[in-house]
Amino acid sequence: MTHPIKIQVNGDGHELAVEPGETLLAVLRGKLGLVGPKRGCDGGGCGACTVHVDGKAVYSCMTYAAGLDGCLVTSVEGLGNGTLDPVQAAFVTAGAVQCGYCTSGMIMTAKQLLAEVSDPDEEQIRHALAGNLCRCTGYQKIVDAVKLAAAGA
Repeated sequence: MTHPIKIQVNGDGHELAVEPGETLLAVLRGKLGLVGPKRGCDGGGCGACTVHVDGKAVYSCMTYAAGLDGCLVTSVEGLGNGTLDPVQAAFVTAGAVQCGYCTSGMIMTAKQLLAEVSDPDEEQIRHALAGNLCRCTGYQKIVDAVKLAAAGA
């Protein structure tokens, strides 16, 4: 039995029928064709699927779509309005993109941090990113990217 929801994703309204156990990640990737959020662990342990729901970073693999009626969802594709968002640009400048699998989740987590703390120190950045795993960069380039974004570079 499906459940009807109305959600706004990256500025576009959608009326969808979702299964009771269907995750936001499944809806974004399977029904809306958004591939920025990645399927990693399916358990909220890697952060590759991080998106914003009503302005807050969430693991889309752990968020049931049926509970999102009326919500505003932003994925990495919804940033920048046709150009790179400052956080995205900082990741490119700092070389924090490597294979790219974790990048969208890192960027969405960094956006949340910078919305709450305009000039975070390294400890605050590392703490905020602790729920996101990366196997390629060694994290320093990601921390550098967040610092660049905070500085407005």
